[in-house]
Amino acid sequence: MVDHEHDLALVDEATERLLGVVEKLPESALPEASRLPGWTRGHVLAHLARNADALVNVLTGRPMYAGAEVRDADIERDAPRPLAVHLADLLDSSRRFLDTAAAPADLSRTVTLRNGVTDRASRVPFRRLIEIELHHVDLGVGYELEDLPAEFTDREIDFLARRFSGHPEVPSLLVTAEDGREWRTGSTDGRPVRVTGPAPALLGWLAGRRDGSTLGTGGALVPAMPPL
Repeated sequence: MVDHEHDLALVDEATERLLGVVEKLPESALPEASRLPGWTRGHVLAHLARNADALVNVLTGRPMYAGAEVRDADIERDAPRPLAVHLADLLDSSRRFLDTAAAPADLSRTVTLRNGVTDRASRVPFRRLIEIELHHVDLGVGYELEDLPAEFTDREIDFLARRFSGHPEVPSLLVTAEDGREWRTGSTDGRPVRVTGPAPALLGWLAGRRDGSTLGTGGALVPAMPPL
């Protein structure tokens, strides 16, 4: 069961953690490459700010983005900004999101995200948390998958397992953490391939942040997961 207030608190904590790291970066770090192909660290920070505003749109019944081209153009426009401007924008946009998400509303209502994806309003804070935590790792500034809170890692594996369930490009999989927890995903046909490893490594593979080469499969190939 989703705990809306708890998730908002997690978003606030993750945002503070991110800002605390970013504010210590030298100005020269922003135009350097992030771990996302074709994006600098400035691109990642710009995306995080604009994503907060986009989720405000979602919660207030407006389109998440005016369009894919507008979304991309906004990120390109904002990426080269000075560090102080990035920090102020990220702080202000994050506050707007938290204020909007905390306002009294019907949390059971259906909202529409990007590409026609729908979800309950109560789950939007966790979607924002995903953006903050994974893109914090993508910055390549010392925050790794192994540093993610265990609660987030477990919930995100569950989220991705459900997302890839029945996906035509994903074979039948049994994702198994070292402590024995299991997630079934992919095709429902055939005997599943068991993929085992530490939870952070499993998350990295499912989220496209690692290639899965360190995971165990009993000799089978670790499939490449579709992009998110």
